[in-house]
Amino acid sequence: MSKEFARTRRVAEQMRRLLSEIVRRDIKDPRIQFLTITGVDVSGDMSHAKVFFSLLEPDADPGPAETALAKAAGFMRSHLGKAMHIRQIPQLHFIHDTSMAEGARITSLIDDVLDKDPDPESSHD
Repeated sequence: MSKEFARTRRVAEQMRRLLSEIVRRDIKDPRIQFLTITGVDVSGDMSHAKVFFSLLEPDADPGPAETALAKAAGFMRSHLGKAMHIRQIPQLHFIHDTSMAEGARITSLIDDVLDKDPDPESSHD
């Protein structure tokens, strides 16, 4: 693993923790009260960061939350700049992460199949 790759991963993880804290503690916009920062992917030159978020209500429209996050991006970058010791704070790009909702959908499908087959052991004989 190269030093540059390891550094971007460390920066991304630190940004994820700090952004989660900022969203939870400092931003009062009701459109982003029920979301979680699930990951951050920082570009190699550290100029851009994709910030992945998921909503606690999987069926909710992510549009308003994404708009609120984009509006608060400057505020968040300012807080990141004070907390992190890096030369340049990346531009933040917010992306709705559907992996949790997709996981719940797949689990539901598996449960449906298992409910239809009362004894899964008997079908393997």
